[in-house]
This record gives sequence, structure tokens and C-alpha cells, in this order.
Amino acid sequence: MRIGIRREDKSKWERRVALVPEHVALLKDKFGIQTFVQPSKIRIFPDEEYKKIGAIIQKDLSECPVVFGVKEMPSSFFLPGKTYVFFSHVNKGQLYNMPMLQCLMDLKCNLIDYEKIENEKGQRLIFFGRHAGVAGMVDSLWAYGQHLKYEGVHTAFEKIKKAYEYESVDDIKIVLKKIGNEIFENGLPDKVCPLVVGFTGYGNVSKGAQEILDCFPFIEITPEELISLKKKNISKIHLYKVVLKEKNIVVPKDASAKFELQDYFAYPEKYKSQFAQYIPHLTILMNCIYWALGSPRLVTKADLKELSERDKQLKLKVIGDVSCDIEGSIEITIKVTEPDNPSYIYDPLTDTEIDGNEGEGVIVVGRDNLPCEIPKDASTSFSEALVGFVPDLLAAHSTGKLNDIELPKELQTALILHNGDITKDYTYLKKFL
Repeated sequence: MRIGIRREDKSKWERRVALVPEHVALLKDKFGIQTFVQPSKIRIFPDEEYKKIGAIIQKDLSECPVVFGVKEMPSSFFLPGKTYVFFSHVNKGQLYNMPMLQCLMDLKCNLIDYEKIENEKGQRLIFFGRHAGVAGMVDSLWAYGQHLKYEGVHTAFEKIKKAYEYESVDDIKIVLKKIGNEIFENGLPDKVCPLVVGFTGYGNVSKGAQEILDCFPFIEITPEELISLKKKNISKIHLYKVVLKEKNIVVPKDASAKFELQDYFAYPEKYKSQFAQYIPHLTILMNCIYWALGSPRLVTKADLKELSERDKQLKLKVIGDVSCDIEGSIEITIKVTEPDNPSYIYDPLTDTEIDGNEGEGVIVVGRDNLPCEIPKDASTSFSEALVGFVPDLLAAHSTGKLNDIELPKELQTALILHNGDITKDYTYLKKFL
């Protein structure tokens, strides 16, 4: 009855942890599960907090049949026959992680991926999505405020800091609500009105991003209303919010066919994007939707170049690409940014980019580890969702090896490798190895 918690070392910013001290104590007191924690100088919960509740702090996790982490683990860390639970980023066939997957296979290990732990409706149960949306929205608003300042337009958005500079989500909300009140009392400059924030998707990531925007006075409009939104009778004391779903974003290539959500998920190649019609009306775009290879892009370089040549200056100032698929749904997401330098600006006319918020073009906040900016809140929420699965996962190890039949159904769907073999639902990964 032992589990291990690996220290995170993929980035100096990665301070999250899969199980927080409170839940490690619960596992020990209620189930007799002993936790071994690798020492870390950057983890948001220091070693001492784990030590106080009876965890064992040591680098060696070889005594633990199950090891939990957050980000990818290096191949040198794996031991034969162990079960590893982390965000593996292999389910899309990501080539850069195929050597890691092959190593786990060679060592006859089990791999469970948080991203695929789902209920019977296919809804994710353990995620950082909400906090990714929160941090992405904060950083995008920060970038917008700094760009307006560069253009000589001073607004209350200048007061917003980068997400990692706040203590918690509550702290963020307190500050932003004050800024929202200031906007409601004093209004926004004519140049920025209407200030429209669009959200693609309606899942946990989108909800987190909207949660932050809701700190401001806003008017929610439909995608149809967005296209007809004019300067006349526009509110200067509100932001405008619009949520764009799949049915708004794509249409069948066959003009005689109707949009069917499940058909789109199964056969995205049968659909084409109609997103370009919304771009001229958005100020900030928060991309929070799942995107798979073969799906239509939302924003292309060609679209932005055409609009820049037509309108001379784009209304779209910032894209907060929380989904962050490199050259994916947002084609100008060409690199991953860092918390202390979260944005770059892309010029559609020259097809070039420079770090920061100054210059002509569209600012991109493209981050693949946004929740690490609010590590305490993110880790606590994640741990609350995970801790209930730990006793059942260990029980499935009662014979010394993982019995996949004994796993709860939610974990069975997330079992990518069983004793080194790719499981039935993931056989498609073989072609990427």
C-alpha cells in the first residue's frame, strides 16, 4: 500500500503536484496508504508539509508500485513493471513523446493518462482545464492592456498583472472586479469599443476563462449578433462576450448535408471552417476548444493577411490560445511562451513574429502549462478529483501486477499501456512508434 509522487522538473515554472498534503494524509489515515515524495525545491507545497503529515521524503520511489506525476517523465526514471499516472501527451500520436512510450512498453509498464479518465458520457473527470482558462484569460487581458498602452491608449487594463504574479484565483478576482467597477464608472475609450471577447468551446477551459471575464461588466451576445454588431448604440461601460460552438465554427463541405456534432467529431475531414467571418468583429479571441489533426483551422495566416490588407488595421488584438496546438487550430501559434514572457506579436503582412506586445499585428499568448501560474489552487482542485481513485488503483495491484479488470471503468478508459502492451482503444498509436 505504497504510492510515489515524482517531483516535477520539466520547467522551472512547474510547481504543481498531483496529490496535495491534505489528501496524502487522508490516504494514510483512512486507507493505510503510505506516500513517498521526491524532494523538490520548487513545488508549491514544500517537503516539510508532506513530512509533517507522515509522508516519506526520498528520491528513490522503487518501493512504490504506482507513481503519480503531472507532466511527462523522462525515460531514465521508469522502472520495470510499475504503473505511472501522468499527462503523457501521446494520445494524439505526438512524435516527440513516442520514445517515452516505447520505453514504457519495453519495461512492461502500465500507463494511465489523466486526460483520458472519463465518465460514461465521455466527460473528463480529472483536469487542470479550469485553471488553464483562468490563467490564459488573465495573461491575455494583461497583454491587451500593455498593447493599448504601447498604442498610446490608456485604460484600466494596464493595472492587470500576469497570472503568476497573483497569490490565488480569489486574489485575481478581487483585483479584476475593482478594475471592472472602474470601467463601469468611467467607460472605455471610443477607439476600443465595442470590446468583444470571443470564446471557442464550452468545456472546463472555456468556463475558467469566462469566469475571469465575468469579473467585468459585460453583455453576452450570440454569434449572429456579433456579425451585426455596429458602432452605433454600443455600450462603453460593458465588454461584450460571445461563445462560439462547433456548429458556429464549421460547416459540412457537402452543401446538402447538415451539421451533426458527433459526425464532426468522428469525421472532421468532412467539414470546413467558417470562422473567418467572426475574426473582423473580435477584439480578443480565447481559443479553448479541443482540436485534432485533420480538423479545420479556426484562424489561418491567409485569413489574417487578407483582413490586414483589407482593413489596414485589424480589430483583433489578442489570441489567447489555451489549447496551444503548434500550427494547429490557430496557425500563428508557432511556439510556446513562458509565464514571464507570455506573448509575442505576429505580423500577417510580413509573416514574422517578435516577442512582447509592441508592433503591428496580432498578439499570441500560446501556453501549454498555464495552470502552473496558479499552482496552489490548481493542485488542490486536481488532487480533490484524483484522491478518490487512488485506493481502487492500488487494490487492482493486490496480486503484485495490475489487474485491469479490477480497475474502475473510468480508469480502464485511461489505461494506454497494460504490462507494456498498447490497449485496445489505443492501437492506433502503433503507427506513430
